[in-house]
Amino acid sequence: MSNEDLDFLDALEELESAEDFLNFFKIPFDQSIVHVNRLHILQRYHNYLKAHRERAGEPGYLDYKALLTQAYEDFVHSDAYTEKVMRVHQKASGIATVSVSSITRAVPSA
Repeated sequence: MSNEDLDFLDALEELESAEDFLNFFKIPFDQSIVHVNRLHILQRYHNYLKAHRERAGEPGYLDYKALLTQAYEDFVHSDAYTEKVMRVHQKASGIATVSVSSITRAVPSA
């Protein structure tokens, strides 16, 4: 790994927020979309990076930028519930429902 690669990876270590990542890679973004979806964007980005590593090895700068752009764009054109990035949304689609009429109050026996 070159010194340039190490400098890039060190710079990534300093980034904390979705805005930090988007600004670092100079990706234009709508603050209102990021504000509502920042954790979802970062989780999707993490998932994309993991899949890239499994498929093609360690990503380079352009891969990091393209995958972040893709993660951000997923939420420009959709929403967190539809994308089901977070575990809570993944489980929500499999929740069983109970009708109100089936709920009864137990009456203590005398």
